[in-house]
Amino acid sequence: MPPILNARGVSKAFGAAPLFQNVGFTVGEGDCIGLIGPNGSGKSTLLQILMGRVAPDGGEVAVRRLARLSYVAQESQFAPGETVRSIIERAVAAAGVPQAEREGRAAETLGRVGFADFNLDTASLSGGWRKRLSIAEALVQQPDVLLLDEPTNHLDLAGIEWLEALLQSASFACVVVSHDRYFLENAATSMVELNRLYPEGVFRVAGNYSAFLEKKEEFLEAQAKRQEALENRVRNEIEWLRRGPKARATKAKARIDKARELIRELADMDARARSASAKIDFSASGRKTKRLIEIQQVSFRVGERWLFEDLDFIVTAGMRVGLVGPNGSGKTTLLRLLRGDLLPSTGEIRRAGSLRIVHFDQNREIDPTLTLARALAPDSDSVVYGDRVIHVASWASRFLFTAEQLNQSVSRLSGGERARILIANLMLEPADVLLLDEPTNDLDIQTLEILEESLLEYRGALVMVTHDRYLLDRVSTVVLGLDGMGAAGRFADYAQWDAWQKARKQSMAAESRRDRTPIPRAATSSGRKKLSYLEAREFATIEQRLAEAEQVLAFKRAAFQDPAIASDASRLVDAEAEMIAAQKAVDELYARWAELEQKSGQSARRGIPEKD
Repeated sequence: MPPILNARGVSKAFGAAPLFQNVGFTVGEGDCIGLIGPNGSGKSTLLQILMGRVAPDGGEVAVRRLARLSYVAQESQFAPGETVRSIIERAVAAAGVPQAEREGRAAETLGRVGFADFNLDTASLSGGWRKRLSIAEALVQQPDVLLLDEPTNHLDLAGIEWLEALLQSASFACVVVSHDRYFLENAATSMVELNRLYPEGVFRVAGNYSAFLEKKEEFLEAQAKRQEALENRVRNEIEWLRRGPKARATKAKARIDKARELIRELADMDARARSASAKIDFSASGRKTKRLIEIQQVSFRVGERWLFEDLDFIVTAGMRVGLVGPNGSGKTTLLRLLRGDLLPSTGEIRRAGSLRIVHFDQNREIDPTLTLARALAPDSDSVVYGDRVIHVASWASRFLFTAEQLNQSVSRLSGGERARILIANLMLEPADVLLLDEPTNDLDIQTLEILEESLLEYRGALVMVTHDRYLLDRVSTVVLGLDGMGAAGRFADYAQWDAWQKARKQSMAAESRRDRTPIPRAATSSGRKKLSYLEAREFATIEQRLAEAEQVLAFKRAAFQDPAIASDASRLVDAEAEMIAAQKAVDELYARWAELEQKSGQSARRGIPEKD
């Protein structure tokens, strides 16, 4: 069977700068292609070319006869006054669905996506639910190929897992632009990287993201060997040319032409191989205070709904907190409380004196009329970073911008390039506490990896809202989870938080079933199971033992990361084993706490509070 979609020799440029040239790949039945590449490489533009919304400068896109394509843009925008129902009804009508089938298809699709109330105004939806509605708008047309541009950006963790499951069981093919590495690992059946690094402009690998990484490493090793061999040949040819061969000889002419061809090939390979990386380095203030922010019995209510209740938590120097929870659970609200923009409904938040807090707002906008130079350096032609004055051109180059882009309008930049401007501005402010609200949106994988390294090296405290599970697992030393129904908990990692969430949902579902089912009279007399005397004593002290175990873990982790032992293999192995053992002890204590808590009948309304 022919492919559903076939792009051949596609090129696109804006002005004199080419985005990509002679790109080609196919989409066949059952494909779920993860499309990645550096910011500004043209991924979104390529999707729109595949969709037929943007015309290529060269090449063509062939779509199989009668095949239907649907497209979900990065930002989900709906006109004022629209409802969930009106959006889907319009999409069903546009797809040419017979009138008798429209209502059923709309209801089935919205139910599959998770909507219960079809009359909701789209203006009332969170970013995650707007994204779900955009996906429903595409799905209801029953596409043969679904094109998704950064679909995980506004979805919460549950939404990302839902989308993974949807794509894994889909009857349609899809092309997904994403930098979420776990998502690509779980959903993609093949990977395509759009990058000038490759001779053909693209590199395609069958398999998920980890398979792609293996093949890319093999390619880069082979290219490095090819380049080394080519350099040796060019060196020999240049020496031969310097000896002045007689150009009248036919063989000499052919060799001169071949030498020039080799030199051009090497220059082309050198140009492709040059890859810069953003230099991200957050500055800590260097203060010695241990306790930076103390949250005591804090609750926050919106209308009649409690986002969280009686939250106890302490942010200490060096702590890296991953803040997770469903959309609307209060993560951004909690960041604003920490910063002091909001006051709690009840409870108290104490901050260390002269505390310097720097906040990255996911909704922060850059004036699109500014030039790149003015966006990076608003008041002059330089910035002050640390104790140094740095010219804006040098500062821009740290974030992979060229001198030619300095006078370019911000409106011409990709989403990832605009995100790099925000991070550049953030770096200019030394901080005791970094509050990051979805800092990874639109960043390419290379920049994500640099950001991760920078956050690991940052010596201040960090509280970060992110739906990037890979970043969360790698950077966070503790996870603070909000369940959206008033409860919060402190956990060792995302996996523990996820297990707690699922256990709570199961418990609530079981409780709901018990409430609906008449209970025999004899069954109510025994009451709730109580802890034994020894278990009660264990439960009373487990919080303190957990705090001590986490201090041991922090010490062992610091010892493992000590550069002094990096070159001593024996000490490094011992340090890693001790760190793993300390982590296991913490995990076991959390599991035992949950077990005793459930047995005692204490419903964990506040989750697991921090003791410091």
